[in-house]
Amino acid sequence: MRDGVARGAVTQEAGDSSVTGGAVRKAGDAAGDTGTVAADVLRLLAESNGTVAVAESLTGGMVAAELTAVPGASRSFRGSVTAYATELKHQVLGVDAELLAAEGAVNAQVAEEMAAGVRRVLGSSWGIATTGVAGPQAQDGQPVGTVFVAVAGPGGRKTAQLRLNGSRAEIRRESARTVLELLASELRENLRGQDTEQDGGI
Repeated sequence: MRDGVARGAVTQEAGDSSVTGGAVRKAGDAAGDTGTVAADVLRLLAESNGTVAVAESLTGGMVAAELTAVPGASRSFRGSVTAYATELKHQVLGVDAELLAAEGAVNAQVAEEMAAGVRRVLGSSWGIATTGVAGPQAQDGQPVGTVFVAVAGPGGRKTAQLRLNGSRAEIRRESARTVLELLASELRENLRGQDTEQDGGI
């Protein structure tokens, strides 16, 4: 806990995907510089000969910018789609139109489908996505600071729900950092699984 802001997390399993949510926290509370996390992601991708593509809404290209700021990013970074308008999430990334009409763009399943869509469209091993409300006003019935980030990869999909306090800029920065951390975590898990297979399951 920092600045008196509580944090916690719960996980709900849903088929091959999981949704992780946490208590409200101040944007920027968690340790870990975004650039450092981006470099870690690219190192892990290089170790596994993997690639990543990014689908962004509220972050507007920030995640892609952090990744491409790292020297040598072209080895693992395929590209990005900034689908800011709701209809582009369907037209470009293949997010279900009925889902968008019923739930709006700020939704865990939308984030998941964005990640899976950009992975498919750009032909990458991994896809990551951000969607949410950075402010100044609520959107799709969701308050400012509600964010969903997602990862889609060889082993399935994972979505995290964030409840962030802070300025518009802080919410966007924290969203970018968190989706990269989620990917880094999945990449580490994937590498551990590969090591276990090579060791004969021991």
